[in-house]
Amino acid sequence: MYIIRVVERPLTSYGTKPNGSAGHLPQFKHTSIMATRSRIGIELKDGSVLSVYHHWDGYPEWLGRQLMEHYNTRDKVVELIDGGDMSVCLTDDGEPSPQYYSLRGEDCPPILHANMDEYLDKDNNEEFGYVYTSAGWVCYDMHSFDYRKSPERVEIPAGKVKEGAI
Repeated sequence: MYIIRVVERPLTSYGTKPNGSAGHLPQFKHTSIMATRSRIGIELKDGSVLSVYHHWDGYPEWLGRQLMEHYNTRDKVVELIDGGDMSVCLTDDGEPSPQYYSLRGEDCPPILHANMDEYLDKDNNEEFGYVYTSAGWVCYDMHSFDYRKSPERVEIPAGKVKEGAI
């Protein structure tokens, strides 16, 4: 689950540092280098939900804010979802430019869920679900690591993401 990152250069097999001085055990720290999986959907007039998978940074403090800032109209959301599953919906410089799996040759089109209950099915394995409705964006914490809890609606924090904050 976690990748261990070496903070200091590791010892050689003989207990010395590469420069020949006596070594000591390297320090390790645990760093979470995982994706926060999410699903981005749009509620259709008949109550069904059309959605795509979003791999990186799916938590409300980042993706929720980005969706509210950059994908804040029905037309923009439709265009975003139309491209299919993606790694991320913005480039590293913060520009709306989804990195669709189709760009690397994968066929991952949007999925049509019959209703909101089907969209919020915990077996989808995403940590957060976003739905664009007639009232705007709604976020659900899927509690994907706790099957005792049902998905619950959570607030998307107001404001822009501060550069370098996350």
